[in-house]
Amino acid sequence: MKTILSGVFLGALLAICGAAIAAGADVDPVVGTWKLNVAKSTFSPGPALKSQTRVYSQSAQGLTLTQKTVTADGKEQTTTLTSYHADGKDYPVTGGTDFDTVNGKQIDSSTAEFALKKAGKAVGTTRRTVSKDGKTLTVTTDMTDAKGVKSKDVVVYDRQ
Repeated sequence: MKTILSGVFLGALLAICGAAIAAGADVDPVVGTWKLNVAKSTFSPGPALKSQTRVYSQSAQGLTLTQKTVTADGKEQTTTLTSYHADGKDYPVTGGTDFDTVNGKQIDSSTAEFALKKAGKAVGTTRRTVSKDGKTLTVTTDMTDAKGVKSKDVVVYDRQ
């Protein structure tokens, strides 16, 4: 009887520890699909994007962002950032023209900041914040493009 109780206790303990470990592996609140809300966004100097959808997914390797954009002049662009972490290291970006790596840090559970680089040179910053209710993503970007044009965009997305 003692052996059976010990086995049950050990099994329960392992189940509780496993659940605690799983709970510790929190999913980033940005994970999901986000659609641009043009009316709530500002693009300076502009013009505004026609549309944009961001899809964030999370795996053991890190976060992945796939962003599909239709620019003001109707051009379509897909940008991908694969298996990145907000850990202060550079991660490559494919499909973009203004920057080719990001280097991020987590500010709190819902906010991360990223340095944007092109050929190793800093060209801007981005701050990404998910609202407390998890329904809104706000991305604020300050950047200087290859032509030297400075921009500051505050882009608001709704969770899909």
